[in-house]
Amino acid sequence: MFPVRRLLRVLPLLLCVLLAGCGALRPAGTAERDIRRAVADWSRSVAGQPAGIPVEDQAYEVTSVRRDGVRALVRAELRYRLTGYDAAPAGSARELDLVMDGGSWRVRADRPAPGALPQLWDQGPVKVVRGERSLVLGGAGAPDLAGIAAEADRAVPAASSAWPKPWAGRVVVLVPGSLERMAQLLGGTAEAYRGLGAVTTGRVGAGPAPADRVVVNPQGWAELGEAGRRIVLTHEVTHVATRASTTASTPLWLSEGFADWAAYRGGSTTPQQGAPALGRAVRRGEVPGALPPAEAFAFGADPEAVARAYEGAWLACRLIADRWGEAALVGLYERAGREPLPVALDEALGVDLPGLTRAWQEALREELR
Repeated sequence: MFPVRRLLRVLPLLLCVLLAGCGALRPAGTAERDIRRAVADWSRSVAGQPAGIPVEDQAYEVTSVRRDGVRALVRAELRYRLTGYDAAPAGSARELDLVMDGGSWRVRADRPAPGALPQLWDQGPVKVVRGERSLVLGGAGAPDLAGIAAEADRAVPAASSAWPKPWAGRVVVLVPGSLERMAQLLGGTAEAYRGLGAVTTGRVGAGPAPADRVVVNPQGWAELGEAGRRIVLTHEVTHVATRASTTASTPLWLSEGFADWAAYRGGSTTPQQGAPALGRAVRRGEVPGALPPAEAFAFGADPEAVARAYEGAWLACRLIADRWGEAALVGLYERAGREPLPVALDEALGVDLPGLTRAWQEALREELR
């Protein structure tokens, strides 16, 4: 028989011994602060990594902590800027595994959070090539990074000439090792990007210049000749240049057509050479009834229909530049990002949408017959 009074005297002593000998049983709030501090310390220690990528202002902003004994699962927002290229931070949702090691929390794994897009370095080692106006990051198996950097360096002044407005004047190009890995970076299917040479990512709207990335399709790039590569990269770099003036109200025919106009500008490509799919339709008597709608540019749609949309958009912008002047085309682009299209057309060109459409249709009949 163990007297109750004796138990009451001994129990506090036992609890003191247990608490003194078990560091893991610290208050929950203290443990979470330690975990957050460990993530911050680790973030500073790996800044600029992996693969020598020039990163600055890297931080993991912890959004949740789930602890289970000596292990913890952390959700965080990664924020970083590529030195000399990003005026605004890029970022992604991450998931970190931590373990208690020697009385301290240590980060053991860092991966995209469920549903988040991966970073290029999540796919393996990354090579870095610096151009005069470009930074090219390539995954394992990526093609000729130096050649892509040289092409990007030529595309930047071409885009600046077409878009004489302030922008960074430099570009970041990502070159994954395969079409499938490109699709992973963009959150789509390989089939949706199969026929494309490159795409541009980045949010639209005014404010600090977004952290745009031009993502090259290595399969499509390999199939292009020298002229095709120049056109593709100038098109995408023009999207980067015009990003701050592009909003949800900017018609896709204008944003895509302007990028193509910049890419073909100063070259010798004729409408018949640059618009073969639309030319076939026009010669069949199928002149479009309206400028291309947004859905006509959708990735993965009928390739012939998508080609007609891009070609028609290019010829619309070419018409505006030829008839009203290049400055008027740039002015229309700026206004269309902040005003309704009818207002932008009236103020920039002095024409309404039906009038522009009729002029475009007449030009198609004349130039593609």
